[in-house]
Amino acid sequence: MEHNTPNESNPNNSSENTFQESQPFVLPKPILEEDKRNWVRKSLISLGIYAFLFYAIFDQELIYIAAVLVVLMIHEMGHFFAMKLFNYTNVKLFVLPLLGAYVTGKKSLISQRQMSVVILAGPVPGIIVGFCLLMYTLNFPNERIHMLGQIFLLLNVFNLLPFIPLDGGRLLETLFINNNHTIRIIFTSISILVLIALFIKLGNLFFLIIPVSMVIDMIMEIKNQKIRNYLNQEHINYVVDYSELPNKHYWTIRDCIVLSFSKRYAIVEAGVQNYSPLEGSLIQHVIAVLKTPFIKDVKAFEKIAIVISYLFFLIVLPCIYVFYKFYA
Repeated sequence: MEHNTPNESNPNNSSENTFQESQPFVLPKPILEEDKRNWVRKSLISLGIYAFLFYAIFDQELIYIAAVLVVLMIHEMGHFFAMKLFNYTNVKLFVLPLLGAYVTGKKSLISQRQMSVVILAGPVPGIIVGFCLLMYTLNFPNERIHMLGQIFLLLNVFNLLPFIPLDGGRLLETLFINNNHTIRIIFTSISILVLIALFIKLGNLFFLIIPVSMVIDMIMEIKNQKIRNYLNQEHINYVVDYSELPNKHYWTIRDCIVLSFSKRYAIVEAGVQNYSPLEGSLIQHVIAVLKTPFIKDVKAFEKIAIVISYLFFLIVLPCIYVFYKFYA
């Protein structure tokens, strides 16, 4: 009986086995599961808490509180439907009691043009509605319509101010800053100083909540950027969606996070591929380090048009109403 060795039956078999044996085993990265819990119910509960705290702290009439919440929800629904229009996935609306609300969504590739539309879709409709209601009350006085118009106009114009995390700041960041870390930190720092100045002017401790949270976020972003700088040195691509991130790169980024945030992840050992009870938080932190691919598809003349539109809704339209109210 003829007997063949592995090399004789398949000359490449031995070298393939040797190569496979030389490769270290890499534990698969955790699967990112979408939160399928009822976000609508959670948002409605948060909205109720928002109304209660607003009433308890600021002692406003219920009709005024209801008007504020209506304006807030219409503003956020503008962002929501714009994301839906551009095929964002897992789009959800969340309410933060006393701080406002925000809309989240996922897309594997972000367009600069689409993001500009998504940002403006929140404040612009509200400013138009507020302007129309206020112009209507000039000829047909109505106290409640006038109050609603003022809330629509003031809250949305305030949201267009050119400071992060307001929509105006996010628009300018999208158009001109993009992923430039240094400029973004400077821009954020200026925004924090402006908000602190607003706190000093108004003398209300409540307004310190946002700048304090921004300082915390900025410190985290600076640490995250240091991780990205290391990844650049190691030629590891972090401009990628989590679903496309190689397993090996997940554990490398995870180790960097554990070492950079040693107090937060004290129970996690760096350099060991082992799922931790904190793995859910680590996944979200890895995603925060990753950058979604960004297409700069807004031409120079489009930027000029967007900025002119931005200034029109921020300054010109409110001034037209003021002119007609006091001088017409």
